[in-house]
Amino acid sequence: MKYNLLGMTDISVSTICLGTMTWGEQNTAEDGFEQMDYAIEHGINFFDTAEMYPVATRKETYGRTEEIIGDWLHIRKNRSKLVIATKVCGPGRHHVRNGISDFNERTIRSAVEGSLKRLKTDYIDLYQLHWPDRGWADFQTLGQTAPINPKGANREDTIAALNELIQDGKIRSWGVSNESAWGVMDFVSRSKPIGAYLRPSSIQNAYNLLNRKYELALSEISFREEISLLAYAPIAAGTLTGKYLYGNRPAGSRGALWPENDRYFNPHAESATQEYVSLAAEWDIAPEILAHAFVLSRPFLTSSIVGATTLTHLERAISALDFSIPDELATQLELLHRKYLIPAP
Repeated sequence: MKYNLLGMTDISVSTICLGTMTWGEQNTAEDGFEQMDYAIEHGINFFDTAEMYPVATRKETYGRTEEIIGDWLHIRKNRSKLVIATKVCGPGRHHVRNGISDFNERTIRSAVEGSLKRLKTDYIDLYQLHWPDRGWADFQTLGQTAPINPKGANREDTIAALNELIQDGKIRSWGVSNESAWGVMDFVSRSKPIGAYLRPSSIQNAYNLLNRKYELALSEISFREEISLLAYAPIAAGTLTGKYLYGNRPAGSRGALWPENDRYFNPHAESATQEYVSLAAEWDIAPEILAHAFVLSRPFLTSSIVGATTLTHLERAISALDFSIPDELATQLELLHRKYLIPAP
């Protein structure tokens, strides 16, 4: 396992992060325990969760994933060896804190206290704003042209609230998720007068062979501002395994359980997936290993978040660490990228 520093902090995280959003919905607590045990046995020290997990989010299961992690931490008694990341829910989830969603001091502190209780810990290593509270919609778009409302909380107030939590010892660092280049740099610019330790340390956005939108503007920010990319959906929610091709929806899969989540199922993305899967076959490699290896090879990546519903999924991701993409294959991947430019943003 390889390790990288999180932003400008001294927090070292494994290059593979264990994603947990299925625990409590698709996976049982026992499944979660098994995955966490397997992860640490193979050098993974970084777990990512959120107050709203599991997905699909609903009132009956809200917070259950954090509770599973908290129970495991309490039993294993290894909190100091791990980096735990969680998130405060953005707008649009009315069963979360009665729909209060602006990132102000009251909302953030309430969310942190809830997460600390469920996680059975005194501190959170990385606390993330799950998606913007200002009306920016990053999902399935390549940008926006309509006016943006509401504005969300005053962003200096957001930073001040996070700083107070750092001073209180409740969080060690903070980051953003599903953000734009403007959103990240606005936080950076507002943080500089106060001190570098207040800067966002990370950005958690989707990044995979079907969605390389991060490269258009955000990758330079990762390089120049030392803001870590935590890439989620490295195999495009399972799409890049090829299991959803030709209309297939295996029983128990996310594609079968929640068909409305069709981010990777448009015709252009389907055609691209077919070619990536065929290319993997030409090189005699499992398509998911190729997809993971591609994300892991990016120089602006800090950690790739792997959400596994079975241990096999996690095993494949870890095995991708041993696959180095040859130059010829890298060229072929770039040609497909140009042919199918961001088919599933």
